[in-house]
Amino acid sequence: MFPMSDQSVTAGMTGHRMETDPPLYFDIHLFVCCNRRPDDHPRGSCAAKGSEKLRDYMKARAKEMSLAGFTMPSLRINTAGCLDRCEQGPCLVIYPEGIWYTISSTEDVDQILMRHVSQGERIAELMLPAETAPQ
Repeated sequence: MFPMSDQSVTAGMTGHRMETDPPLYFDIHLFVCCNRRPDDHPRGSCAAKGSEKLRDYMKARAKEMSLAGFTMPSLRINTAGCLDRCEQGPCLVIYPEGIWYTISSTEDVDQILMRHVSQGERIAELMLPAETAPQ
């Protein structure tokens, strides 16, 4: 077990980066929910709604955009297990901002890559509403 200073505990609780933190490994880390539940599950699942194909498209499209000269920060697109919002999915979350989006098409993916990732904007029409996190 590593000892934690009061300062590191506070940073972990607030979510703010500290001057002493190492540089980010990626500027943006994007997690796409690819949770799969049985087809008859009342909550549904992001994978059943096409999240895996949208994730694959997003990875390929981000690479294309970077090669085409778009300004792209260092970016990692990962598969996530259940992010607990499958009813609103397919969904993804972007860190370090903690912004949640719902995606249903390749056009939505293009919007997120172009406007959020490349230009630093938010896409209000795709953002999931703030909710209290589950306990």
